[in-house]
Amino acid sequence: MKYFYLFHIHHATVYECNTSRLHQLLIVDKKEKILIENCRKGKRNCEKHLYEHFFGYAMSIALRYSQNYEEAIEILNDSFIKVFNKIKDYNDLSFKGWLRRIVINTASDHYRKNKKHLYHSDIDSNEALTIIDTETIDDHLSYEELLETVQQLPPSYRNTFCMYVIDGYKHEEIAEMLNVSVGTSKSNLHRARAFLRDLITKRRDYAVA
Repeated sequence: MKYFYLFHIHHATVYECNTSRLHQLLIVDKKEKILIENCRKGKRNCEKHLYEHFFGYAMSIALRYSQNYEEAIEILNDSFIKVFNKIKDYNDLSFKGWLRRIVINTASDHYRKNKKHLYHSDIDSNEALTIIDTETIDDHLSYEELLETVQQLPPSYRNTFCMYVIDGYKHEEIAEMLNVSVGTSKSNLHRARAFLRDLITKRRDYAVA
């Protein structure tokens, strides 16, 4: 009887916590919908609140497509300009998903615009093919360490890696968005993994030394 009582108390507590969490999510969702709706009506003060509310989420996406914080801020701000210009077309699906696509598209636009000025690695293609032998980069890296390492990739490698590995785009989609061939997209992904593995190995060797 004692164990049944404890079992009942445990599940009642879990249920209560889940219900409370759901209630909080519903409140946040309702506030976001009101905020978005007011932005659709052109209320400037609400645009500021929307920017601040989703800043962290959008910034986390922009950072992995950028070499540094300043570049990420530029992509972020351009993204929100698009958000406010297109928010009347928002169709009430996941706002985060919609915002995510805009940030990624803006990062792609940024890459194409600056393509001729970007640094391209002189890593030998044959060397790249032999450095990497698995799909996994490193299971022991923290998110911050992985982000810092990804930011060191040449832009063409970084964009392809993030779009394919992190954001789930197909090579055909990446090719269209970055204005490259499908073969180039696949090659950039392979070289990105090789480049990352090399950077991670150097980081590990430096930590041990």
